[in-house]
Amino acid sequence: MKKVCVLLADGFEEIEGLTVVDLLRRAKIYVDTISIMDDYIVHGAHGINVQTEDLFDEVDFDEFDMVVLPGGMPGTLNLKNHDGVRYVVKQYAKEGRYVGAICAAPTILKSLGVLEGRRATCYPGVEDEMEDVVLTETAVVVDENIITSQGVGTAIDFGLKLIEILDGEEKAKEIADSIVF
Repeated sequence: MKKVCVLLADGFEEIEGLTVVDLLRRAKIYVDTISIMDDYIVHGAHGINVQTEDLFDEVDFDEFDMVVLPGGMPGTLNLKNHDGVRYVVKQYAKEGRYVGAICAAPTILKSLGVLEGRRATCYPGVEDEMEDVVLTETAVVVDENIITSQGVGTAIDFGLKLIEILDGEEKAKEIADSIVF
């Protein structure tokens, strides 16, 4: 069974984080929500508090096939400033494991040197932080093991693409049909 970890920080964009969790679980893909804060409760950017399954320091990241970074503010900055997150993302990218980032979170990948010379997309308005990246204006961009997406409005597209990557096009279509997408 494929395993995905979704890293949540105070100020994360709830739709971006939770849509991915919901869609992957509908596809029967194991998802672990992980707080990078000092508490299992993470406070979303719009006042929605989420109970995570684990704290960052409790997790063995070698067990996962993919790490996902939701955007939102200041959630993206909290992820970007976390030493452990930076280490895990760099390791996943280096090892060829999947890294997903949506909205402003692709700027984290850029700051780590993961996106240089690669194709990606991001939230309109943070492009100035994405120099040396081949930016597109499509909803979701896959460049080898890096998957990026634009934001709240593309969260379902992003989640379905993650399902396709992990479990195939047929499973992604099945889930899309089941949610009338």
